[in-house]
Amino acid sequence: MIAYNELYDALRKERYSEQLQPIPKNFIKDVAAYLKDKKEIANKKDDDFSDTIMKTKKQFENSIAIFKELMLRRKKKILELAFVAAETGISKRDFENMLAVEKEAFEGIMKSLERSDKTINEMLKGMDNEEHKPKNKMVVFIEDVVEFLDLDGNKLGPFKKGDVANISEEIANILVIDKKAEAIDEE
Repeated sequence: MIAYNELYDALRKERYSEQLQPIPKNFIKDVAAYLKDKKEIANKKDDDFSDTIMKTKKQFENSIAIFKELMLRRKKKILELAFVAAETGISKRDFENMLAVEKEAFEGIMKSLERSDKTINEMLKGMDNEEHKPKNKMVVFIEDVVEFLDLDGNKLGPFKKGDVANISEEIANILVIDKKAEAIDEE
């Protein structure tokens, strides 16, 4: 089990260092056992130990605040590490100082950043990429077609038998299926 001074010392080290500080792998379980023990003592109703109980209650409250601040500082450092790692790579030393739950969070953040970067790159490439532009198809009409709306609500037509048009692939396919037009191979 951990003692109050060890908990405070862990916070102090984390506070005054830019790098993630090493803590024991079972640190959170030890803190949980320590807090449980302090809570049990603080909840006793004995008047004989009222001074001791009051001190224990205060120490219990302080321990919770210290633990929360410690975890907050570590999360902030992990976020910073993830940002740096996404751009350059990670310092192995810092990765080794992470608890298992922190490594899991770090990996999740990294995957999210990678997905975000990939999406942004695809969007940037897509501006010049033909596959993101609407594709058109050349068709020759085999019967008269009255004016109609395309998928975006724009008016098309009317078309007469023998007219050639370069229209969106989706509309062209519908006209071909309905035997109102034939596709012209553009090879």
